[in-house]
Amino acid sequence: MDIGGTAAAIRNGDRRALARAITLVESARADHRALAVALLAALGRAPFGDRQALRLGLSGTPGVGKSTFIEAFGMMLVDAGLRVAVLAVDPSSARSGGSILGDKTRMERLSRQPQAFIRPSPSQAQMGGVARRTREAVALCEAAGFDVILIETVGVGQSETMVAETCDLFVLLMAPAGGDELQGVKRGIMEMADLILVNKSDGDLLAAATRTCADYAGALNLLRHRPQDPPGFPKAMPVSAVTGAGLAQAWAEMQALADWRRAQGHWAARRAEQAAHWFGQEVRQGLLAALDREPARGLMGRLAAEVGQGAKTPEAAAAEMLAALGRG
Repeated sequence: MDIGGTAAAIRNGDRRALARAITLVESARADHRALAVALLAALGRAPFGDRQALRLGLSGTPGVGKSTFIEAFGMMLVDAGLRVAVLAVDPSSARSGGSILGDKTRMERLSRQPQAFIRPSPSQAQMGGVARRTREAVALCEAAGFDVILIETVGVGQSETMVAETCDLFVLLMAPAGGDELQGVKRGIMEMADLILVNKSDGDLLAAATRTCADYAGALNLLRHRPQDPPGFPKAMPVSAVTGAGLAQAWAEMQALADWRRAQGHWAARRAEQAAHWFGQEVRQGLLAALDREPARGLMGRLAAEVGQGAKTPEAAAAEMLAALGRG
C-alpha cells in the first residue's frame, strides 16, 4: 500500500480509500497492523491535525429504534449540508464469530446519500459495545472531512461504557415505558449519558413517552452535576424517528453542549484523556497478544494444564507466568 497516496486520498474525501483504510485497521494480520499504524501516523500530521468532527456515541437496548433514529437524524444533518459518517457495531456470535452487518440495509435512504458514509463492523470479542478498532475508524472518518460521526454501539445495556472513551457526546436512546425514575438512577451507562432521548414519542405511545421522559429527567436531577456540563445537562428529551418530532431540538442541544465544552476548555482536555486511555488499551492488548506467541504460548499451555490437574493454584501459576515474562 502507498501510505502517502492513501492518506492524501482520504484527506480528499475518497470513500473507496476510506473503506479500504478501515478494512486495513480492522485486520489482525501483523503486516496489516504495521501499515495501519503508519497510515494513522501519516494522517495525524498536518493538515489532518486541525480537522475535528463532532463524535456522537449512540447506545440503547435492542428494539429501541437506533437504526431508524440514525437514518432520520442523519438525513436531517445531510439536508442541512453536513457530511455524516455512521460507524455501526454489530454483535458477533460467540460460537461462530460471525456478524450479520445489516445496518446499511436498515438505513437504505441514508446509505444512498453521497454526503453520508455507513460502515458496519463486527464487535468480535471486544466488550463495551464497540469494536476494538472503532477509535481508529473514527480517526479515519475525521481525516476524510466528515462533520459528524455517529458511533452506534452493539446495544446490550448497562455495560456499554467504552463508547464514552471514543465520542465527544454520548446519547442514550430509550423506549417509552422503559423504566421508572429509580431505573434512571442506575449507575454505569446512565451516568455517562449527556443526553437521553426517549424515542417512539408518537401516536399511541406519546403519553407513555412523555411520562418516561419526565421520569428520566427527575432521575438525572438526582445525579451529581458534572463540572464539564452547563446547567441543565444532562437532560432527557422526547423524539420520534418516524415523524421527525424533536430531532431538530435534540441536535440544537447537542451543538449547545459541544460549543460550551469547547469554550470552557473541556473539549480538548477530554480528547487528551481519551488518547491516554487508548494508549493504555493498546499496551494491554499488545501484552495479551504476546501471550499467544511462542515461547509464551507453550508456557501458558503447560501452566494451564498444571492448574487443571490441581498441581498449581491459578494464582501461583499466574505469578510464575508473569515472572517468566519479566513482569512479575
